[in-house]
Amino acid sequence: MLNADLLIEIGTEELPPKALPTLSSAFDETFASQLKLAGLNFASVQRFATPRRLALLVTQLDTEQAARTLEKWGPAVQAAFGADGKPSKAAEGFARSCGVDVSALEQRSDGKVTKLYYGVTHPGAATATLIPAMVQDALAALPIPKRMRWGSSRDEFVRPVQWVVLLLGDSVIDAVIMGQRTGNTSRGHRFMHTAPLTLTTPAQYQSTLQSGKVIADFTARRAQVRQQIEAKALELKGRAIIDEALLDEVTALVEWPVALAGRFDEAFLNVPKEALISSMKEHQKCFHLLDADNRILPYFITLSNLASRDPAQVIAGNEKVIRPRLADAAFFFNQDRRQPLSARIEKLKTVVFQQDLGTLYDKTQRVKYLAVALAKELGYDAALAARAAELGKCDLMTSMVYEFAELQGIMGQHYARHDGEPEDVALALNEQYLPRFAGDLLPTSRTGRVLALAERLDTIAGLFGLGQPPTGSKDPFALRRAALGVLRLIIEQQLPLSLPRAVSAAMAGFDGNAKVKDASQDIVAFINERLRAYYADQHIAADVFLAVDAVRPQSPLEFDARIKAVAHFATLTDAQALASANKRVGNILQKAATTPPAQCSTALLQEPAEHALATALYGVRAVADPLLASSRFTEALATMATLRAPVDAFFDQVMVNAEDPALRHNRLALLSELRQLFLRIADISLLQNV
Repeated sequence: MLNADLLIEIGTEELPPKALPTLSSAFDETFASQLKLAGLNFASVQRFATPRRLALLVTQLDTEQAARTLEKWGPAVQAAFGADGKPSKAAEGFARSCGVDVSALEQRSDGKVTKLYYGVTHPGAATATLIPAMVQDALAALPIPKRMRWGSSRDEFVRPVQWVVLLLGDSVIDAVIMGQRTGNTSRGHRFMHTAPLTLTTPAQYQSTLQSGKVIADFTARRAQVRQQIEAKALELKGRAIIDEALLDEVTALVEWPVALAGRFDEAFLNVPKEALISSMKEHQKCFHLLDADNRILPYFITLSNLASRDPAQVIAGNEKVIRPRLADAAFFFNQDRRQPLSARIEKLKTVVFQQDLGTLYDKTQRVKYLAVALAKELGYDAALAARAAELGKCDLMTSMVYEFAELQGIMGQHYARHDGEPEDVALALNEQYLPRFAGDLLPTSRTGRVLALAERLDTIAGLFGLGQPPTGSKDPFALRRAALGVLRLIIEQQLPLSLPRAVSAAMAGFDGNAKVKDASQDIVAFINERLRAYYADQHIAADVFLAVDAVRPQSPLEFDARIKAVAHFATLTDAQALASANKRVGNILQKAATTPPAQCSTALLQEPAEHALATALYGVRAVADPLLASSRFTEALATMATLRAPVDAFFDQVMVNAEDPALRHNRLALLSELRQLFLRIADISLLQNV
């Protein structure tokens, strides 16, 4: 089979930078899938993406499809013809389905019986005839929220298409795609190379575009942007902080990146660095620099899309643009500090949190009540918790946060410090939002912990109480993330809280709202369900999770301790035998006609093996009781593991279902006590992968 390289390039007006990596990846995956469905083999697909183009290079692509043989089996010959030799209706129907006359059918044996058979070989189509439709379909399937039309064409795409290259080997595949006649002519940099670029073979693509001042490979261009930024930072004796999302965005904005460093007035350094960073990052797409002590330096690094003959002019232009942005941030900061955060509490009454749950002021009052309750249960300072909750949403009413929404909490912390609030309160105003995402940091202050918990539990309780839990992929209030945050706060910060009690306290905050119904049980189940994903991310086996989940501990912290204990127990040599024994005991007790006594009678023990099990069980229980009382589950399970030998001997030597009812009930009671001892930690009968 012959093969050749294929090049596809869709040249456009400037593509949306944040969407560029997604569009490129989707184009690659969709087109590769179409090739596979068509039975066309290839070695690799390399994708390219710049502000003005999406391109694919497919190497060693089959130049035609392999021939395909279609085989169809019909009715048995005996049923296909009558006694007079004429075709039956079954034979005629089969022939019609094959598109031929009955006389064109063969008679073949399938190994058991002779049947009518039809076989035809279809030659494979030339790849060049298939590619245009595949390209059109792949472009139509791209994840584009809003498509554009241009000119008088009915074609739609994310941006107007200006040219299309379609090259198989050294030949152009002639077609019209997105209103453009295909060819082998590409375009270089919009300003640095205005002459057309002629491509003779697909393999020349990258080198040809490089000569036209275009780095077509997104990954290579991204690496070059990073290297240039870091080099500029080194020149300025600083360290560039490279946000990966911003790096992607600026890479998608340039075809020929040139990093330039600018400077701003040091007076702006009096403004919190987070505000300066947001201003430079969000408005100007610039990277900031820190010194060895993590203090922001009065420099920024921007990316130009061309190598200017006078870079000083470009730098001066950027400095001129960035100055008023930083001046705005400084103005907002100074204006906001003219009144304390507490002066904005009443303004929260003007902002609706949720139509049926009231305003931000209403939420603040509920969170205050809940934070105080949680603080008291944990032995924290309730007054600090109350104050932090009162001020928690006040920074949303400041000019700075209105302009830079991502600074909520951060500016609250700065303003609280300026107002002379306790440090724990100031920290809590920022830490209430932690963790913001999976793997994010957790609060460091006690007040921050209870405020973060109260915030999330109030939101979950309110929405569930309204009957608006997450459904499918819809979770507008990010309740799943909030629930996972609750679990992380409790487990990773070792907070001995009862989840049902905490949820009940959250629901109590809505007692005066007739629209909110008590959904405590549903909320506890919802939060507990997030534990499955939490432990899956830690590579905890599913059967270990199920074993602990079966006994439903009230505290996530205790759940975690049991998970770790069972995971360790599963590694012990006696684990498999004891898991099997527990399963056997569970089945025996389930099938028992009557409920056994709560405790076995030592006077009724007869066999040496049952005496030995009872002695061992009570001895282990005496050791395990204080361990269980102090939640030392790993040690308790290690102690219980010593029961393997007497349990094995019991099942080998003792008839549980004895004819004497008294003996039978007593032995069932002994097994029930054994089972209950393990159930104080987990249902280890559910362990399978030990």
